[in-house]
Amino acid sequence: MTTSKVNITEKLAGFTEQWAPRRIARVNDYEVKVAKVRGEFVWHAHEDTDELFLVVGGTLTIHLRDGDVVLGPGEMYVVPRGVEHCPAADEEAAILMFEPSGTANTGNAGGARTREPVEA
Repeated sequence: MTTSKVNITEKLAGFTEQWAPRRIARVNDYEVKVAKVRGEFVWHAHEDTDELFLVVGGTLTIHLRDGDVVLGPGEMYVVPRGVEHCPAADEEAAILMFEPSGTANTGNAGGARTREPVEA
């Protein structure tokens, strides 16, 4: 990991895979990750941690059991721990996530879409 500045746009330009988080920084025991997303992810919850989503580009909808949260560029939302959610994007969106190291992207759902973040 580097101690120099990070250009989020450049990091996002370095890959095309959807729903495959890339680690761009560490803050104490937390990871800062970016991802490109399109389509619907899986319904899941993180029992032990909140999850922060910040939209860098496009539109992200976070489906919740009691309604949706729609985010555009520069907007963020924190999904509280234990709350089931399903991120989705009709068109490609670029997002930044902030969560404890070792947090599975699929939370308690597991499955084929589980990805370990790689360095961007």
